[in-house]
Amino acid sequence: MDEISTPALFGLLLVLIALSAFFSGSETGLMTMNRYRLKHRAKQGERSARLAQTLLERPDRLIGLILLGNVLAIELAAAVATILGLRLGGDRGVAIATFSLTFVVLIFGEATPKTLAALYPERVGLPSAYVYTLLKWPLFPVVYVVNLIGNGLLRLCGVTPEDAAQHSLSSEELRSVVAEAGAMIPHRHQRMLLSILDLERATVEDIMVPRNEIIGIDISEPWEQILEAIISSSHTRLPVFNGSIDDLKGVVHLRKLVRLAAQDNLNLETLLTLVRDPYFIPEGTTLNQQLLNFQDQKRRIGFLVDEYGDIQGLVTLEDILEEVVGEFTSDPATRIKNVYLDADGSALVHGSVTLRTLNRKLGWKLPTGGPKTLNGLVMEQLQELPKSGRRIDIGQYQIEITEIRANSVKTARIRPLAAAGALSSKPTPQSAG
Repeated sequence: MDEISTPALFGLLLVLIALSAFFSGSETGLMTMNRYRLKHRAKQGERSARLAQTLLERPDRLIGLILLGNVLAIELAAAVATILGLRLGGDRGVAIATFSLTFVVLIFGEATPKTLAALYPERVGLPSAYVYTLLKWPLFPVVYVVNLIGNGLLRLCGVTPEDAAQHSLSSEELRSVVAEAGAMIPHRHQRMLLSILDLERATVEDIMVPRNEIIGIDISEPWEQILEAIISSSHTRLPVFNGSIDDLKGVVHLRKLVRLAAQDNLNLETLLTLVRDPYFIPEGTTLNQQLLNFQDQKRRIGFLVDEYGDIQGLVTLEDILEEVVGEFTSDPATRIKNVYLDADGSALVHGSVTLRTLNRKLGWKLPTGGPKTLNGLVMEQLQELPKSGRRIDIGQYQIEITEIRANSVKTARIRPLAAAGALSSKPTPQSAG
């Protein structure tokens, strides 16, 4: 290099530092790009995205190519800086040149381009894909040898490039992606997507209608009462039983009954001919599995049974769909069934309302790891028969029993403790014991 002028060496040094900056920044840009957005842009036909996706299919080869170029650029820059140091200052100049080059490469060749690429990975990574696509062919032999040795060492540690190249999201990671999507996904759609993911967490017990609240046709009653139950029903399908839900005959569609009634052929005998055999659901079934089961069985209603075969409640397809899209009604008075909100922040709640419903609709955090309903939660905390007027604190909430029926909580008033504190000056009725 003695024939090369000093200004030319300075120019060469700047070019080598710029190359180092390119290799460092493009590495960060390509490796930090969102793989799913990249895949979407590739499907849209964007050439740079397709090239980047191809390169990232084998990150070991891409990293080997980038490091080879970066190491060559830095080594050549060190050699040029050493020559310039000797020309300008002798041995002392070499030391100064080495220190100066280290500082310059650290700032302009590493930190700055990598920070820029981390902030704007697609702006940096996508254009560089063209360059690496061209470089990988002439440099393939060297990169192949480097990867062969490096991958051999990785295999000794139980790691293969094929495994590392696979990118998949767990349900919890997908939940985080949806929750952090922000304005990219409308809030309502975001809630629906999260609700779909929640279907694998919840079970049929969380949404069932308890057996004591099941409305149906009791064929042991007089025919006039049966007709009244059919006429006044707000449901399209009704369970048919004899005396109690334990003697379940099946389910009947009211549309078929209306047709017979219009022909004046409806009686108890013809009603029973239209009853379809009941469909039973084992306890503990997740909502996403039950949704598939309803689809496979061509059913819209099922009865939850425990390990002894006793009916515990009723589950409908509509109940599962409402877990995803919300209540089908837009009437504020019926938006939360059996829950009556007061201006002071408290709520009068029926004991059969599930804790999951309260948490989802009101944004509360009542414990859901044990009992499913408000009555079950209160009974578990009391460990004795409930009494009207009794107050208990559960987590961040104060629950006051307001009405008892058949040794269970019929209604209770729930106050967040912040709201309850504002009422602490009022007398608090307490039961004995």
